Amino acid sequence: MMGTGCGLKWREAGEQERLWVVSPGHPIAEGLGEHFELPHTEMYGELFDIPQPDELIFISWFEGGNVFRSGCCWNRGKGKVFYFRPGHETFPIFFDPTVIRVIANACRWAARPVGSPYSLGCPNANEPLNPIPKK
Repeated sequence: MMGTGCGLKWREAGEQERLWVVSPGHPIAEGLGEHFELPHTEMYGELFDIPQPDELIFISWFEGGNVFRSGCCWNRGKGKVFYFRPGHETFPIFFDPTVIRVIANACRWAARPVGSPYSLGCPNANEPLNPIPKK
């Protein structure tokens, strides 16, 4: 889907991370301030080999000096993709209330509107097939 290697720099140093909200009007950033901080995280750093995001929501700064595009959005056909960097099994990031809010906001942003016309497969799949006439 991405068409790149998705390579990046990383280290498990337990560094403080500050996530800057660079698209404050975006629905994924709803209810957030100018930035939020995570006290102990795994560091990811640029260059991050991904396609240019359609929208950039967060940029991270780590106490070791690295920066990273931590909230990227893409539109693909009828779908939406959101990449959010925070989270690692070594550090309890997913219990942070702000991270939980971002994930909930992202789910609402990516969801299809209620009643949106979307179908998989043949729309007439329940109708019987007419046999092919023989000549």
